Amino acid sequence: MADKKMILGMALTSGYGNLAGAWRAPHVDPGNYASVEANIRYAQAAERGGFAFVFTPDFPAVRGDVEMLGIQNIMDPMMQLAAISQATSRIGFVATGSTTFQEPFNTARQFKALDVMSHGRAGWNAVTTSDPAVAANYGKPVADRTERYQRAHESIQIVEALWGSWGNDAWLKDQKSGRFVDAAKLRPINLQGEHVASRGPLAIPPSEQGQPVIFTSGGPSPHLLELAGRYASGFIAEVWTIEEARAQRDLVRNAAAQAGRDPDDIKYFAGLMTTVAQTTREGLDRRLSLQGDIIEARLPHLGALLGLNIGPNRYDKPLTSDQLAAAYASPMDPRSGIALELARQGWSPRDILAHGVIDYHPTTVGPGEVHADHLQKWFEAGAVDGFWVSPDVYEDGVDAFVDEVVPLLRKRGIYPTEYPGTTLRENLGVAGQYGLDPRVA
Repeated sequence: MADKKMILGMALTSGYGNLAGAWRAPHVDPGNYASVEANIRYAQAAERGGFAFVFTPDFPAVRGDVEMLGIQNIMDPMMQLAAISQATSRIGFVATGSTTFQEPFNTARQFKALDVMSHGRAGWNAVTTSDPAVAANYGKPVADRTERYQRAHESIQIVEALWGSWGNDAWLKDQKSGRFVDAAKLRPINLQGEHVASRGPLAIPPSEQGQPVIFTSGGPSPHLLELAGRYASGFIAEVWTIEEARAQRDLVRNAAAQAGRDPDDIKYFAGLMTTVAQTTREGLDRRLSLQGDIIEARLPHLGALLGLNIGPNRYDKPLTSDQLAAAYASPMDPRSGIALELARQGWSPRDILAHGVIDYHPTTVGPGEVHADHLQKWFEAGAVDGFWVSPDVYEDGVDAFVDEVVPLLRKRGIYPTEYPGTTLRENLGVAGQYGLDPRVA
């Protein structure tokens, strides 16, 4: 562990931040959704902090809560990341692409083009999609889980084969002889599955890292574990406790070993939502000011997490000693234990929710030490290889993390002082690969 360094990625979701009300913050341009310049600034700030990658989820449909909460998605991940790649030099780009609705030839072409134009910094978060709203946009029904994952296996194999179809030394560029490419080393793949197929080859040469890095994301279902174990070099997780993360990381690593790969070839990332402020109280007030309406709606539900009936007259007061004695953490919801711990520290129900206990990931609020302590504790417990950090408001939250948290991690010796290399593979510390992995049956 002494030589191992933490890897950080940053979620890039909307041009605003992880708080639904971030677009309304006084210091934020509400037009940033359509501003690639804003996302370039955020990626440059993350690069200044040594982040290995930015991670873009993708939901290609309009949600029903768009009127007040905005669109929680960047306009088009591949277009935006292509622009960002030209304004950065080290940070990588992990974009989400669906195996359910996208054809593997298009996926292979787009991601390898991004990889070449970024000089080896691209990654593909390969996901199966089951949302009816997304399916409707592609004019297709939602397939069952077995079919979605069968198509995913076929798609990834075709994509990897296409990536390797331009031989490593096929590009001659010999002006004297007049030979541009060695045609014998630019070969079709001729792969036909039950759901997808492609002839190939792909007319894009290898990048400095060969080909993009494959990621997967989500919960540890048997289907996803098999997919991750066979193909992924990164796993983007949603976990709430060290114990949960450690158990899930073991499952992911075991899946890689069962597929014939080195478990160290797949890096496991837990999510963390951050609000960096001078004090915890200041950070909570910032969060309350931006998502007060959402927290207000969630207050009646907090009691269910704690097994209590909390009346509106107690929302801004710490729980009584009798309430604390009666409260318990549900074994079915890991967020319940976090809420109970905050209640025992004397925070009011409103402040407990402002701590993010019903958000998508654990949330840290306060000065740099609060965030660094959380990251260090999880990392040194063997629960993660790194984190994907989601700042509350990008406009100042990325710089605050880089200026207040990253120096502490470096001082503690658990985060690199400079980029290990120039490509995403080097900065993740994963094996090189070009084409299909010969170790995987």
